[in-house]
Amino acid sequence: MTLSPIKRSGTLVEEVCRRLAGEIRNRTVANEGWLPSERELAERLGVSRPVVREATKRLELQGLLEVQHGKGTRVTDKLHRPLNGSVSLMIPDAAERLRQLSEARVLIEPSLARLAAERASGRELKDLRRTHARLLAAANDEECIEADLEFHRQIALAAGNEICALLLESLAELGRESRKMTLVAAGKKRAVEHHALILGAIERRDSQAAHDAMLMHLRQAVIDIAEGIKQAKRK
Repeated sequence: MTLSPIKRSGTLVEEVCRRLAGEIRNRTVANEGWLPSERELAERLGVSRPVVREATKRLELQGLLEVQHGKGTRVTDKLHRPLNGSVSLMIPDAAERLRQLSEARVLIEPSLARLAAERASGRELKDLRRTHARLLAAANDEECIEADLEFHRQIALAAGNEICALLLESLAELGRESRKMTLVAAGKKRAVEHHALILGAIERRDSQAAHDAMLMHLRQAVIDIAEGIKQAKRK
């Protein structure tokens, strides 16, 4: 880490949060996994230990750090947790959460597929192909779900919009619930076929076809989720 004493432009806690988050984004901390001790951070930044302690607590609530008592503070990648928890509190009914998730995805993801067709790099196309191959080879529901989630996340990244990628990651837990429902209703075959259409359009740089294939995929998912909920209630 390349930390130096803070020149105050806001509250000390806010400045420490900004400095640590910047170091993590630049991977000077993330590659190490653990932050220096509270005492060492306080000395490097020229602030008190209570200021460092409050800053790390805030970053932990945001999902960027994890404080392990007796061990130290570890860098994590759980920025999605705050939104995911809020959704569960705001919409306690699971079926309604799934309905609203499906609606949100229809509004967001077709446009991301369009942008991915226009912007995806060669490396990102390889990542999409690799993840689609994972779905094809998936031997159980859990492997199907994780490959499905990763495919959609990679499309958001290929679209060049990290905010939308983070939003999708924030809803990943709820997304797992929806995938379980679609697997109950339609199995793996439909997901494989739809993903192949989306991937093919992105590879051809056909932005309209990518948009339309994603829209069709998500509209069918709405139907499958409703059927999956019905089947689950019958059991």
